Amino acid sequence: MTSLPWAAMARLSGRRLLAAVPVLALVTLGMFALGAASPFDPVRQYIGDGGMGASQETLDALRENLGTSGTFVEQWWAWLRSVAGGDLGQSLALHQPVGQVITERIGWSVLLCTVAFVIAVLLGTALGVLAARRPGGVLDRVVTSLGYTLQAAPPFWLALLAIWLFALQLDILPAGGLTDPGSDVVTAGSLLSHLVLPAGVLAISQLPWFVLYVRQGVGDALREDPVRGARARGLSERTVLLGHALRSGLLPVLTLVGTRIPELITGALLIETVFSWPGIASATVRAATATDFPLLAALTVLSALAVLAGNLLADLLYGLADPRVDHDEM
Repeated sequence: MTSLPWAAMARLSGRRLLAAVPVLALVTLGMFALGAASPFDPVRQYIGDGGMGASQETLDALRENLGTSGTFVEQWWAWLRSVAGGDLGQSLALHQPVGQVITERIGWSVLLCTVAFVIAVLLGTALGVLAARRPGGVLDRVVTSLGYTLQAAPPFWLALLAIWLFALQLDILPAGGLTDPGSDVVTAGSLLSHLVLPAGVLAISQLPWFVLYVRQGVGDALREDPVRGARARGLSERTVLLGHALRSGLLPVLTLVGTRIPELITGALLIETVFSWPGIASATVRAATATDFPLLAALTVLSALAVLAGNLLADLLYGLADPRVDHDEM
């Protein structure tokens, strides 16, 4: 007897949750191993130039206090026990609790990524469907050419181009930050105006994948027998396209939703840096340059969780769209 879809989805989520535990442990262990292989000393990075003449005893005591003494496995295990107790540690680079660093910044990053991703999915689907209606037509050639061109464009280059055009030449949008000059208060108007460029550039960097996948999927669906049968029954082209071809053609795109999460995170880090967006990018850069293990480990876990959640979401959406999919076999 076939199990209820919601029960199967719950079992799939449970299995993925259990599998995420060793994955996250290995990811963080690898991060500590890479940090140990780095030529940079986190303690000397922490004390700066003023501690260049510090004695070895002072450095050893500081390493003990900061939790950077011992092998990378010992450091990783101490960090893991601390996290299990609810303490993410102290950021060596920002001199703040890691939890506070993430709490202050993660909301802005989530807002930027969510807005950009929704725009990319909706606009990419619309353009892909329009291009697939008449393969080889003018619109198809324009959309496809634009998609391949944007696919090869680095996000930071698009960001710099957007700043040059809209902020410097046209002077219609702010070049970065979150507040207007001379003000420290974030209002709804300043938030929207400062969000347009970074969210737009991030959406454009993700747009080509959805355009090309939707175009291919809908184009293939339009040549299938069920769609031809719907046309033969006299259904309107709109009904055939949106009611039959689009649903079948979107199945590969649902898988793409999860696989684009890592690229979205990488692109967001670059976009945030260029536009001085107050997300986790600045914290990530500071943590990497200062070999800030506690902050790097927490950010690595967040990134890995986002990737795992994206893959799970793609499987769940695919199962909802196609009832033939068996979640228990995933």
